[in-house]
Amino acid sequence: MNNDNLLRLDNVTMAFSGKSRNQGTIIAAEDVSLSIPAAKPSVITIAGESGSGKTTLARMALGIIKPTGGQVIYNGQDIWQMSPDQRKAYRREVQAIFQDPFAVFNPFYTIDRLLRTPIRMFKLARNRTQARDMIVNALEKVGLRADEVLGRYPHQLSGGQRQRIVVARSLLLQPKLIVADEPVSMIDASLRANILTKLKELRDDFSISLLYITHDLATAHQISDKLLIMYRGRLVEAGDATSVIQQPQHPYTQLLVSSIPRPAPEKPWQGRITIPVEELAVKSDRNGCLFRHRCPYAMPECAQHTPPYYRGNAGQSVACILHKENGIAVNQAGQITVSQ
Repeated sequence: MNNDNLLRLDNVTMAFSGKSRNQGTIIAAEDVSLSIPAAKPSVITIAGESGSGKTTLARMALGIIKPTGGQVIYNGQDIWQMSPDQRKAYRREVQAIFQDPFAVFNPFYTIDRLLRTPIRMFKLARNRTQARDMIVNALEKVGLRADEVLGRYPHQLSGGQRQRIVVARSLLLQPKLIVADEPVSMIDASLRANILTKLKELRDDFSISLLYITHDLATAHQISDKLLIMYRGRLVEAGDATSVIQQPQHPYTQLLVSSIPRPAPEKPWQGRITIPVEELAVKSDRNGCLFRHRCPYAMPECAQHTPPYYRGNAGQSVACILHKENGIAVNQAGQITVSQ
C-alpha cells in the first residue's frame, strides 16, 4: 500500500440512525477523500458551517468513530485493521486538540499529574526527574513558564493557558499529526492570535502536520497550506488556501468568504448573505448538488446528479457544474488529494 501519505481518508462515509423514525438515516459525511503528505509537514484545513460534517471527519481521523463506508489509512495501514502495537503507535503519533479547554482536563488533577500521565503511559522517561525536565521543556515550547502552571489546577488557569497546555501535552509524545477541532473558538479574541501562532509553529519548528477544523475562514487563511470546504457532509471545493479565499469558485465558498469581515477601508465588509431556503427539502433530499436549494445559480441539471470535481479557475477542485467546461479535476469524483 502507498506510504507517500501520512494520513488518507479514502471515500469515507458516516451515517447515523436518526433519534426518531421521522429522521431516518443522517449522513454526516459522504464519500470524502483527502490525504496529508508524509514527506512535507502541512496544515490542511477543513472548513464549513455548523453541521457540515467537519467534526465527524476529525473524529474518524482520530479513530474515535469508525466510518460506515471507506477507510482511514495511516502510514499505509487501515487504522481499524491495526495490531495492538500498531494501534498504540498510532495513538501516540496522532494527537488531538479539542474545542473546549475548560472540559478537556480532570478538574481534580494538578497540571503536573495531567502532563505526567502520557509520559507514564508511553514510558517516555526513566525517572521523575527526566519526566519533569520533559514537561518543563514542552511548556517552554508553547510559551509557558513551569512556575506559572505546575502545581496548579485547571480552574486556576485561563482558557488560553489551558489550550497551550493541551498543545504541550501533545508535544511530549512527539506526534507526526495533530487534529485540532475548533481550537480557538472558545478562547478570548485577544488570545487567539497567540494560539494560532503556536499551531503554525508545530509545522514550522517541529515538523508536525496539522488537520485544522474550523468554521472561521479568517483563521483558516492565516495558518493553512490547503483549504477544503464542506457542505452537508460533502467536500465542495479544495485547493491552495490563498486561492480558495481570494478566488472562491463554488457558490457556497463565495457565500462563506463574503461573510468575512474585511479590515481594509477600500474593501468594506459585505455583510452576511442570507439566501431563502426550504429547510425540509434541504434535509430530506440528498440527490444532485446539495447546495442547489440555496444557490443563486441553480439550474435543473443540478438536481439530476452529484457533480464531479471540476478544475476551478484558480487551480482548485470544485464540485459545481458552472465549471464543467474546465474539465474534470481528478480521476474519480469524490477523491480530492491535497498532497502536492
